[in-house]
Amino acid sequence: MCGIVGYTGLDVAKNILVDGLKRLEYRGYDSAGVALERVAPNGSTSIDVIRRVGKVAGLESELAAVDADATCGIGHTRWATHGRPSVANAHPHTSCDGRIAIVHNGIIENFAELREALQARGHHFASETDTEVFAHLIEEAYDGHGGREGAHDLLTAVREACTQVVGAYGLAAMCADEPGVIVVARKDSPIVIGRGERGSYVASDVIALIEATRDVVVLEDGQFARLTPEGISYTDAEGAAIEPVVTHIEWDIDMAEKGGYPDFMMKEIFEQPRVVRDTLVGRMVGGELSIDELGLTMEELNLIDRVYVIACGTSYHAGLIAKNLIEAWARIPCEVEAASEFRYRNPIITPSTLVVAVSQSGETADTLAAIRDARIKGAKVFGITNVVGSPVARESDGVIYTKANKEIAVASTKSFIGQVVSLTLLALLLAQVKGKLTTGQVRMLFREIGDTAEQIQHILDTQEQAIHEAACACVDAQSALFVGRGMGAAIAHEGALKLKEISYLHAEAYAAGEMKHGPIALIDPGFPVIAVATRSPVYDKTVSNLKECEARGAKIIVVATEGDADITEIADHVIYIPVVRDAFSPITATVPLQLLAREVAIMRGCDVDQPRNLAKSVTVE
Repeated sequence: MCGIVGYTGLDVAKNILVDGLKRLEYRGYDSAGVALERVAPNGSTSIDVIRRVGKVAGLESELAAVDADATCGIGHTRWATHGRPSVANAHPHTSCDGRIAIVHNGIIENFAELREALQARGHHFASETDTEVFAHLIEEAYDGHGGREGAHDLLTAVREACTQVVGAYGLAAMCADEPGVIVVARKDSPIVIGRGERGSYVASDVIALIEATRDVVVLEDGQFARLTPEGISYTDAEGAAIEPVVTHIEWDIDMAEKGGYPDFMMKEIFEQPRVVRDTLVGRMVGGELSIDELGLTMEELNLIDRVYVIACGTSYHAGLIAKNLIEAWARIPCEVEAASEFRYRNPIITPSTLVVAVSQSGETADTLAAIRDARIKGAKVFGITNVVGSPVARESDGVIYTKANKEIAVASTKSFIGQVVSLTLLALLLAQVKGKLTTGQVRMLFREIGDTAEQIQHILDTQEQAIHEAACACVDAQSALFVGRGMGAAIAHEGALKLKEISYLHAEAYAAGEMKHGPIALIDPGFPVIAVATRSPVYDKTVSNLKECEARGAKIIVVATEGDADITEIADHVIYIPVVRDAFSPITATVPLQLLAREVAIMRGCDVDQPRNLAKSVTVE
């Protein structure tokens, strides 16, 4: 969840670090800081550390008063895990003598015992963080202790320190005794490295260095890099030189700008028609559905007799939709599991089990842990992610990329739509392989998925006023209830999550048939009930449930199908969407709920791009 950026080269480092940290703000953080080389008139080098709680803009203001022309430095945005948000706990952290500075993403599981041992050897700690032990371990390896000869080489010292740590880390370190050098290490926490015309760059996300270069190296677990103004070298855990794989990034910085929209969330909602089209490109080959990158033969796919979809948050709701489609079309039992629980309950897995891991960032810690557990048990694993080269992509047998490009707002919108489309394709492929759908049926359904891009655009073009009026009915509420049946129930869960995430208005979601089993007790005059009641086999049942809410004075908001005039008899507000097959209703019906959540949040004065307490990706359990 934290952000790392580093630079060594010909330009003023503090400006590059601040710009990079600003581009990483979307990940969520509570404090920020930088470490900069300082060269004294006599030629000696030291490291200045400047840290601040709060936004990067505050750090930038403080740095403006610092007379620093350093051309080498590292920076960080922190989201608290060990230790409360404070200046002392903000990164970078330093060794006892201040000559080594580090920034770190991840979590050190054995930090307590390491800290105790280091303190016993005379080290003094200035923070409550797990990260600080890394600085002291590197210091010991660099200088030597207990009669050992020190490495006096930063790369070697970092490698040695990593051997003592249990946990996850993306790490960048600098040492005053090696001017212009940044050493980077990675295990289970993303690190990307790039070389530009005027220096070498490192970051935890490619967005921080995309202006300098589009050719990046995604560091693998157990790999290290040494950055200098002249170039970059890479080694493995034993110190042997390695040749890295260079990835070219197609999208540019414009993808990370608002493009005239008031916020990133609105921009990303309006990009959803393109996401649908891009995710479908190249999937129908010779009249048959084709997903070559899944890495399994048709014969192997045909042997699949059980599917688990594992995911967290919004991705979990995409899994609920996938369960309906896989079971309906392919007739394969499918379970949806919270990734954080999956690995701890010893699920039934055989070599004919398919585990589908869904993660927008591709770096969600719980999902990665579940993938590894599933593979140990012999399952086939598919990843569905938005990030090329991400850990989920690398650790899966095959992957479907959602083609959403960079998503900046913390609350996922376009990535969710990309996940739903990708999972729909997977369900179709399984049905095709199993012979449950004919080639003609698959082609027809594929065309209808493509039509949803235009249908989303129609919603965006026509429902602004209806959504605003519905938001006015919710803005002063203390709580809200989302309901639906069938596909509508899965959509309702996502709608409730979006409203909670960005407006801080409490919301729950229930299958509408469950209302009389408890939730209806919440209903009193004016209580908002938001329903997904599109035309489907369970439409009449849903309407019946809504009449029960109407009778108790609820304020009813309905997402309904165009042409449904009858729904106005019970609904206070109606948001219409185009006629669509029920199987594809999640792709279209979700959009007005995204817009509704955003509108309520704006009216309540909330930051829709960076809601409190949340981060874009969760890289620790």
